[in-house]
Amino acid sequence: MMRAAVILAAGMGTRMKSATPKVLHAVAGYPILGHVIKAMRGAGCARVVVVTSPDGQAVRDFARDVDAESVVQDRQLGTGHAAASAGGLLKDFAGEVVICYGDMPLMLPQTIAASFAARERAALSIVAFRSHSTAYGRVIRGENDLLDRIVEYRDANAQERKVDLCNAGILCAEAKSFFRWAGALENDNAQREYYLTDVPRLAKAEGKRTAVVVADEAEMLGVNSRRELAEAEAAMQRRLRASALDAGVGMQAPDTVYFSHDTLLEPDCRIGPYVVFGAGVTVRGGAEIKAFSHLEGAEVRAGAIVGPYARLRPGTVIGEDAHIGNFVEVKKSRIGKGTKANHLAYLGDAEVGAGANIGAGTITCNYDGFDKHETRIGDGAFIGSDTALVAPLTVGDGAYVGAGSVVIKDVAANALAVTRAEQREVAGWVEKFRARKKAEKEKKS
Repeated sequence: MMRAAVILAAGMGTRMKSATPKVLHAVAGYPILGHVIKAMRGAGCARVVVVTSPDGQAVRDFARDVDAESVVQDRQLGTGHAAASAGGLLKDFAGEVVICYGDMPLMLPQTIAASFAARERAALSIVAFRSHSTAYGRVIRGENDLLDRIVEYRDANAQERKVDLCNAGILCAEAKSFFRWAGALENDNAQREYYLTDVPRLAKAEGKRTAVVVADEAEMLGVNSRRELAEAEAAMQRRLRASALDAGVGMQAPDTVYFSHDTLLEPDCRIGPYVVFGAGVTVRGGAEIKAFSHLEGAEVRAGAIVGPYARLRPGTVIGEDAHIGNFVEVKKSRIGKGTKANHLAYLGDAEVGAGANIGAGTITCNYDGFDKHETRIGDGAFIGSDTALVAPLTVGDGAYVGAGSVVIKDVAANALAVTRAEQREVAGWVEKFRARKKAEKEKKS
């Protein structure tokens, strides 16, 4: 049966105290809503509909960018009303639908898949987790562990409050039946809102049963404040670190390493302490990233060594067995196999061949104030320390550039380029200089 998801993302998120919509705040470098959509896709949802507020254009734009649909909840009238808002888009959908919140970045696709599977023995399913917090409604189960009722904590009696099974707010049902029940919800409560939690009650009145899927509490964390955002980030980092270790990645101090949601580390690579991965990084097996390095949008190939204190920026590829050492920054450049830039260099918009040596203090002068230009350094070339390579420029295979040079013209293969001024020596100058300075000092005293 086809599957669809409705993600409720119309909340105002006022506790975030931010101009950015709550669901667009990032966890592991990716919007919270993006994590939820990925979980829905991973559970087999062919269609994803995001419910937004009237002023949630940024949320709708993000949904469009990740091939999800969106719909506007015209008024804030509760979770049931929000879910019902998707009925127009899914009116002809002949399949199952899962309803969930857009602020739960730790949700796993396995849990959503389990909620669909639970419908094999019931018309509906909900997801619950175990907690003693007073913030959540209690899930009261009856015969065969099926749902009897959901009771908000403030409305629960003493016995019900002892129950530690809490409602996560995720509900799965056949789509046409769900939207029929959502359309029949009433707002006879103090808030005058339509609640999603009343849907199982309407279904029960028709003799329909609701199954309960129990998930881990950490997975159900909703983000409503900056503090909860930080908690979600910490939990996601623990998950990503554990996954990397289980996959055979070596980490000396895993608690100090920070991952992006899409970091790809192959087995048998090694990651030192205090390494930060931005989006789009791949590290191949056998490579090593040393301490205090920052990588973003880069690939590090087998056997290469990066760091400590190195920075790789987007568009960078470090070739096999290459060395990028301390305080070296590489941006939008390809570094050939076995090439070494061991300290204090900037390589931007460069193509560096195999086996080259880049001396300390070397920079590619790639920007003229208007445009970026490329520097090409050939196989086996040697660039002396404190060299400025003014792009566009080509240094041929095997060429040498003398230390301290400012190179503005192409260098032929196997040639030596030197632009230093001729050294001049003045004999006896130091004694005369010191005597003059001493006399000046005595005259002032």
